[in-house]
Amino acid sequence: MVQVCLNGPRTAADGTAVPLTPESMADSAADAVAAGATDIHVHPKTPCGRDTLSPRVLAETLSAIRSRVRVPVGVTTGAWAEPDPDARLERIRSWTVLPDHASVNWHEPGVEEVAALLLERGVGVEAGIWSGTDGAQRFADSPLGPKVLRVLAEVTDADPSGAMASARGLLSGLGAAHGRPVLLHGEDGGAWPVLRLAGELGLATRVGVEDVLRLPDGRLAGSNAELVAAGLAEYEAGRRDARRSR
Repeated sequence: MVQVCLNGPRTAADGTAVPLTPESMADSAADAVAAGATDIHVHPKTPCGRDTLSPRVLAETLSAIRSRVRVPVGVTTGAWAEPDPDARLERIRSWTVLPDHASVNWHEPGVEEVAALLLERGVGVEAGIWSGTDGAQRFADSPLGPKVLRVLAEVTDADPSGAMASARGLLSGLGAAHGRPVLLHGEDGGAWPVLRLAGELGLATRVGVEDVLRLPDGRLAGSNAELVAAGLAEYEAGRRDARRSR
């Protein structure tokens, strides 16, 4: 599984490769799936480019993307999109069009309530466990752990030389992860080495302009599709590394 993360909290200041409208997200998603992505993660945006959990914006975004692709589509529930935990729950209760899954960052306040509500509404939960937080321990202690769709092991160390160690430490901290599948990914300078490690370990991964704006050779990526194609090549290189080390 290679998930494409279409935009994240990035804005127009990060370049034209970042899709900000429902139509541009749908175009980008279709191109990324054609390049090999099998799942989509997107941050719906207000007209001014801010991440939002608005039911109207969510419905427009999901409908636009689903009109172009036939793969699962997930959204963020990050606290930056709605800082107040109670207001976040009310937003999710008011969704009229539901995503296939939603990421829930386990170090954020109100995580258990958010995850429980999503599960109650039939939305798969991606448990976001960030390196450098207490998310792994909180997830290990969570009664909802066995019910999540997958674990997003998110390496926040953007230093290429440190990201690999951070990734291995994060995976170690996750342990058995309640038996749930693990998707491993990094960001910025750490994105490519961590993606290659995912290939080496046989884990799911993701790539897209949310995580990284530059290709492995340092060139600025022109699209999510270009990043997906490069990601698949790096993932296969990681698999070759694993075979050679046996």
